[in-house]
Amino acid sequence: MRQSQNHTPHATAQAGLAMLIVLQLVMLMALFAGVPPHPPEAIPLGGIAPILAAGFATAAGAMILGPTSSRLAQGLAIVAVAIAMLSFGPQKYLNDQFGLIWPAVIMGQISAIMVAWALVQGRSARNQTVAA
Repeated sequence: MRQSQNHTPHATAQAGLAMLIVLQLVMLMALFAGVPPHPPEAIPLGGIAPILAAGFATAAGAMILGPTSSRLAQGLAIVAVAIAMLSFGPQKYLNDQFGLIWPAVIMGQISAIMVAWALVQGRSARNQTVAA
């Protein structure tokens, strides 16, 4: 099945990573502004701002390299998704504030799925090219 130019794995991964950056950036701004609901200042893994910064950096790095272009870029994309899932993962369904944060949680999960799907599709496309 041929994919259109607008829905290539590369474009899908780029969009998913951009969505994660925007979601995390808005949550960080809410924290700085003190506007509820906002993430806590610290989680068991460390301060939330440095964790979000690492998420921004890895997502941006993957986007610049082209998230499906190399193992390094794919690794950065996977790390960016893993970091984002600290804020938007399925554990948030059990959060007391889920009624307030559900749009960000759902969009974060959709974004993560987009990136994961794109990485799998990109790898499949490369394997088919190599086999041909």
